[in-house]
Parts: sequence; C-alpha cells; structure tokens
Amino acid sequence: MSDTPVATPVSFAEFPTVTTAEWQARLARDLKGQDPAALRWHLPDGFSMEPFYHREALAALGTMPLPLPHPQVPWLNVPTLTVEAGDGRDQIDLAAAALRNGADGIHLVLHDAPAFAVHYLAEQLPLASTYVGCTVTAGAADLLGQLVDAAPGTELRGFLRFKSASGPEGAATTDHREELRRCVSLTTGMPDFRALAVNAAFFGDRGATATQQVAFALNAAAALLADVPNEEISAAQVAGALHVHVAIGPSYFLEMTKLRALRRLWATLLHGFGLPEALNGQLRIHAATSSWTQTTLDSHTNLLRHTTEAMSAVLGGADSLSVAPFDSLYAQPNDFSGRLARNLSVLLREESGLGQVQDPAAGSYYLETLTDQLAREAWVHFQRLEAAGGLPQVRGLMQEEIKGAATETFRRIASGQQVVVGTNRFQNRGEQFSFHPKKLLRSATFDVTRATYPTEVLRLATALHFERRERKSKRAAVVLLGINTNQVIMDSFLNLLLPHERPEIAASHPKGTLSLLYSSPEEATLMYATPEQFQRFARFIYQIPAEKQLFIPPTLLSSDMPTLQEAVRVFGFQEMKVQGYTTEQVLARIQGR
Repeated sequence: MSDTPVATPVSFAEFPTVTTAEWQARLARDLKGQDPAALRWHLPDGFSMEPFYHREALAALGTMPLPLPHPQVPWLNVPTLTVEAGDGRDQIDLAAAALRNGADGIHLVLHDAPAFAVHYLAEQLPLASTYVGCTVTAGAADLLGQLVDAAPGTELRGFLRFKSASGPEGAATTDHREELRRCVSLTTGMPDFRALAVNAAFFGDRGATATQQVAFALNAAAALLADVPNEEISAAQVAGALHVHVAIGPSYFLEMTKLRALRRLWATLLHGFGLPEALNGQLRIHAATSSWTQTTLDSHTNLLRHTTEAMSAVLGGADSLSVAPFDSLYAQPNDFSGRLARNLSVLLREESGLGQVQDPAAGSYYLETLTDQLAREAWVHFQRLEAAGGLPQVRGLMQEEIKGAATETFRRIASGQQVVVGTNRFQNRGEQFSFHPKKLLRSATFDVTRATYPTEVLRLATALHFERRERKSKRAAVVLLGINTNQVIMDSFLNLLLPHERPEIAASHPKGTLSLLYSSPEEATLMYATPEQFQRFARFIYQIPAEKQLFIPPTLLSSDMPTLQEAVRVFGFQEMKVQGYTTEQVLARIQGR
C-alpha cells in the first residue's frame, strides 16, 4: 500500500569499522606495557574468557549457531514444597493457594511417598490442567500409578524424579531399573509428562563446576539410555521420557550458557544413540535456584542471588523454574518468603517480559563463544568418563572431582578471591540473627554442603563463644567446623592481616581430619581430630552405645565444662597452632571485634 512506511537501514557510516586486531592494539597501548592477558577472566572450569569480543569471534565458531527453539509458552513458575512426613494434605492446600497466586504448577518432594494423599491432590489440583512434579526416594512407579488412577483418561503434565539412595541420580542400576521401566510404560502417550530425570542439580549443589555439571548430566543420561530400554521399552521412548534438573548459581552469563550448552550436547548425545533428530527439541529442563550458593549470614542477599539465578535460567531456556525462599536454610516455610520467591518469576515474566523473545543470547559474540567453549570442554569430560566405563562405574571418580572443585571454591572464598556478599565481604558486622545459632547448628537438617558453610559455621560458633563468655556459662561446647576447615580459617585470618602482621604459620592439621572449635567461658581453641576420634567422642557425650551402628553426630555438642574438657583430652583432639596468635585473637579478628 502507498501509505505503508518504508524501513530505512540504520547505519553509522561516519564511524569507521574497527577490527579485533585494532581493538587489541588500542588495548595494549592503554595498558602502557602491562600484559593484556591480565584482563582475562579465569573460570573455575579451567579455561579463560577474553576481556572483549568482536564479530570475528562468531567467525571463529565456523558456522553461526542456530537459536534455541522458542517454547510454546514462557517458562512455568513451579514452587517446591517438601512433605517430610504424613499424607501431605497441608502442603497440598499450600500448593492450591500458590496456584491461585501466580504459580503455574508445583513440585512436591515426598519423603514418604506411600503415605501421600494422591486422591486429595487430584481433588484440590485437577491433574488435567495442573503441572505437577514429584521427587521421591522410593515407590516411584507405585506413586505414578496412583496418579494415573486418580485421574482416569487424563494426560498428566509435569515430571517424576526418582531420587535413588544409591546416587548420583540418573544412573540406572540393577536395584531400580525395572522401576524406571514401569514409569516409562505408565506415561507412554503423555507428551507433557517426563517420567525419568537426570539430576544435574545433584552435582551443582555439591560444588561441581559448570563443565562438570553438563558432562556428568550427559553421563547419567547415557546410562539411562543404555540400561533402561528392553524388548518392550525402546531407546526412543526412554529419550522422550527424560528431562533434566539443573541448579542455577549466581554467575549470570556462565549459568545462562550452561543451559544452552546442555541443549546442544543433548542433540549430539541422542545422535550417538542413533535416535531420531525430532527428539532433540523435546528436552525439558527444570531449573532451581542453587542451594550451593545460599547463605545464612545476611540472608536477604539470597533474594538478590535468586533474581540473577532466575534470570539466567529463563534467558538460558529453562522450561520450568523453582525459586527457593530466601530463608529456607533456617526457617520453616512461611507466607512471606514463599510469596517473594513465587512472585520473582511472576515479575520477570509479567513485568520484564523475559518470556517474549526467542533465545535472547543468540548471536552475542561473548555468549555464543562461551556456550561453544563450555560445550567443547563438557564433551571432553563426558567422553573421558564414558571411556572409563561410564556410570555407575565412575561414580567414585565423579565424586572425587566434585570434591576437588568444592575444596577449591572454599579456598577462593576464604582468601577473598571469590566474593560472597554479606559473608566474606561487605559483612553486616552488627547483624542480629533471625534464628538461634545453637539450635541451627544442632539441627539435623542444616545444610552443611554449601560453599559458604565453613565461613558461616565459624561466624556462628564464634558468636556462641563470645555469648558464653559474657554470660559466664558453666558449660562448654565442641563445634564441628567441617573437614580440613582449619585451612580455610587460616586463609580467612591471613587475608585480614596487614603484611607486617602476618606470622610464620605452623602446620595446621593433617589432611582428611575434621576441624573443631572447643569453646568454654575461659577459652576457645581450634582443634583437629580424625573422624573416628570425633565419632567416639560424640557417642560418649550423648551416651550412644557402640552396638548402635547408625549415629550421625550433630554439628554442636555441649556438656558441663569438666566433662567436655576431659573428653577432649582422652579422645586425643589436637590443637591447631597459629604462631603468634591465640585462637581467641583469630576468632575476634574474623568476627570483626
């Protein structure tokens, strides 16, 4: 039509085209002789990123990567609720309320699946229109059968995650192979329900790098694709039933590219099994904010972490998202934090419009390069473990590699190389805890597998020590700080000292021993002990007979001062020496006193 406006190409001809080489030359000039390599960002994964990227970066990839497929609907907002015991009716009621207030579905973590009120769930949350995910530790097929029976003729929507105690999750073993086959059979013909899970969050929430998470997820998926199919269940059926759970950390761009790399390598994996190309786009990714990066200190910073984590997840292409309440480490589920967590996803979708654009990262010089490099590194890791026998044979090797990555993270946090806002930098020294440190340290559910745990437990134990000293309490305590945590304490302490204050440090403690803090009104002493010494000590304090096989000591053990002091001596705990400083001085400096 004559009145249709004609688009005019936008150009900036007055600005000359600048090549990467010219930018690098200018960079070298501005650095005045310094090595430009000093500006590179070194990732924990073992490779580095450049300080800037240009169009030549895309040419270096060979071919322009295709954008990820646009989902039919924006990501689903799926809060997580845990049913510790009983039939779960209260949690079902909470789920119904969440659906009325912005949630699109619910993820139920069931610790006792046989007791769960499936029919009540079907009454309160109509299964024909409700996205329901379930994580169970036993009875997966039985629970799924009950769900099918509770809504006859209904195609379920959601997922099932069978969290086997034999972990890492995703590796089908003889113990539950038949269970998984039953799950696939029960949901055949239900394209919106994924009955098999690959739990990459198992690795991410224990400190694995992004490369390890992607690689190990592929190893787990390969084990399922190799083990589950039989005469009745095809490999294509298994592939169509798979979905991936991923933990999302606060490293904004890296986490985004982690999901993108996973989708690309998924296509490569399925091709390796000779499966139809049409299955590539059927992968469903459920993302959750990572427990590995949550903190108890200055816990409102978790709200900010969860914001960047959620954005990374949805911009990276997650199909569903669970945001944890900011206070979930120490507080019972409550309306306030639950509403904030639920509304974060709502705000990103309804106000920010993040679900409106297909693959926002597509074509970015930096993000396409990072996606490609992460995918290449992860594929090398995957192939190495497959060559070593794959899962479950390489389970021990995986766990050792994750432990190494986690230990390095502890070291970086202790030395200040890795900043955790509110914990090792920009601390709120006058913070008033909204929880009782002693009760939290004694809690069996307190998560001790997080990146900030060594720093947190030291702060909490120190606060208790000074409180005990001020009250002139007649009791003493031993706090389990973790394995090899004395080195983390040493690094944290040295990082606070001025150069002229730094002493020669004696050997802290042998590798593999537990780090402890003995605290009484009179003194505080950093110590170490073998796991066997600590186990015998804890059994004595709690009067647990030796014939009782299973006993997991709490983090905090307390008794009257003479008893505890004598037990520490008898069971052979050794003091950690900090030459020139007492433990009291070390703790006071770390505590900011």
